[in-house]
Amino acid sequence: MENLLSKATEILLLLFLIITFLQSGIDKIFDWNGNLTWLKEHFEESPLGNIVPFLLGTVLLSEMAAGILCAVGLYQIVIMGKSSIALYGAILSCLSLLMLLFGQRMVKDYEGAKTIAVYFIPAILLVYILQL
Repeated sequence: MENLLSKATEILLLLFLIITFLQSGIDKIFDWNGNLTWLKEHFEESPLGNIVPFLLGTVLLSEMAAGILCAVGLYQIVIMGKSSIALYGAILSCLSLLMLLFGQRMVKDYEGAKTIAVYFIPAILLVYILQL
């Protein structure tokens, strides 16, 4: 119980990232064709247009890995009082968001890029906190 209170910020930020990335990854798995169709259209005028399926797979893997690492890191913090796996999850979360940001900037979707920046703030905050 003491870890729950003394690590509340880390726990809440990890829960945020777990929900964000596992939901996004699961959506990509169960609606692969819908996501692929939308993304092909979104990126058709960009240099990334020809490799959308590869990029979608890469983002799917990075999001699922980030969510899983954050979940294992949450367990590690609560049960063992350690945070190394949580840090890896937070870093991979940031890298996943940077990939998404790059894509949005390539197609000049600045509103979409702003949305990703909102998710990046708590992710990078978690990296900072876990490094203290």
